[in-house]
Amino acid sequence: MNYENISAISTAPLAAGVAIIRISGDSPLDIAEKMFVSKTPVKSFEPYKMYVGTIDCGSVKDYGMCVYFKAPKSYTGEEMVEFHCHGGVAISRAVLKRTIELGARLAERGEFTRRAFLNGKMSLSSCEGLVDMIYAQSESEAKMGFYLYKEKLFNKIKGVQDKLKYVLALIDANIDYPEEDIAFAESETIKNTLISCKNELVPLVESFKNSSKASAGVNVAICGRPNAGKSSLLNAVIGMDKAIVTSIEGTTRDVVEGERDINGVRFNFYDTAGIRESDNEIEKIGISKSKEVISKADIVLLMIDGAVGVTDEDKRLIGELGEKPHIIAVNKSDTDGFIDGRGDIDISAITGENLNGLYELLFEKAGVDTINFEGDFLTEQRHFAAISAAIKYLDTALTSLRSLPLDVVASDIKDAWVSLGKISGETCDEDVINEIFSKFCVGK
Repeated sequence: MNYENISAISTAPLAAGVAIIRISGDSPLDIAEKMFVSKTPVKSFEPYKMYVGTIDCGSVKDYGMCVYFKAPKSYTGEEMVEFHCHGGVAISRAVLKRTIELGARLAERGEFTRRAFLNGKMSLSSCEGLVDMIYAQSESEAKMGFYLYKEKLFNKIKGVQDKLKYVLALIDANIDYPEEDIAFAESETIKNTLISCKNELVPLVESFKNSSKASAGVNVAICGRPNAGKSSLLNAVIGMDKAIVTSIEGTTRDVVEGERDINGVRFNFYDTAGIRESDNEIEKIGISKSKEVISKADIVLLMIDGAVGVTDEDKRLIGELGEKPHIIAVNKSDTDGFIDGRGDIDISAITGENLNGLYELLFEKAGVDTINFEGDFLTEQRHFAAISAAIKYLDTALTSLRSLPLDVVASDIKDAWVSLGKISGETCDEDVINEIFSKFCVGK
């Protein structure tokens, strides 16, 4: 490893109890020797042990700790040093500034993790899992990120790749010695191995629909006629008055968003403009946006005004939803003259009556309750595309195996291997790698 020293604050740039400044490269101990004073000289530090002392930043000093990570048993696979100082913004910046004055370069976004990937400490999918964990907003997102981070998908994909390499070796042996016809047993081995590989990949693809929703959040469009209580429901769901609520029809002109965690899954709610026939140009734009949100939503929550009952316009909206997953909620159960029994659930957005029941219905309708977090699943569109392509190549190879030359079969098997390599990182495009690491913060 011949990397220059890089340095960054690895904790949030805010006032806190502790801040961590990380240095990685060929010679971070040289910098530490010039900055850290303790009873034990830095050159005598035992790896992975914290030492207490004074961090000398030149004009500023702090009393903190220092730890040395010896290559290759470090996060990046390089020599690493961390300073743990008090979490004042000025102090942490002074420590960072001093490391740069002594020869380190300010790290780029995700550069520590990128070095870990390049040094074989992490797979590309594990790096993706790490950034998913960092930005997780719900329990399910954190679990899914951890699945990738712990190399579970990588190990699954690498296992399939190893099987494909074995098949390619059998085929290559036959091509090298054409006078020897491939044995029937070997032909069956090739076929059965390809079928086995496909059978391992198909469940992953099938898991994507629901697991991707749990990862990105389930999008719920709240729609209905004006004054059905859509904005009141959004405010009740997110626990704050974000949407304007009045008795005037057409108050909501734009889409208002809010989030709620339901059973560990993030649900994104979108309060839309009331849908009706209108001559008002501004309201018509809002209605058009509502229809666009509805078309993209995972679930449509259709609000019925329980004080009025189901109107012809409500029936038309229900008909337009067709097979789109939806829930019909009859609102205003707290009012006199409430007309019930016309939807999937009766609620009151004002009093909160039966909202917990509504949340359970949404969770069930989303299908995220079927995800097995202890099993294998896909959350990234990139992974889904790569595995889907690999399955197609395997199907073609299995068909070709019946009648075409083995070199043709081998070509499709190699393509399947390459597709899977986009997940393991063995064949991934540099632009994709750059995109992944651009999502990281500087200190990671």
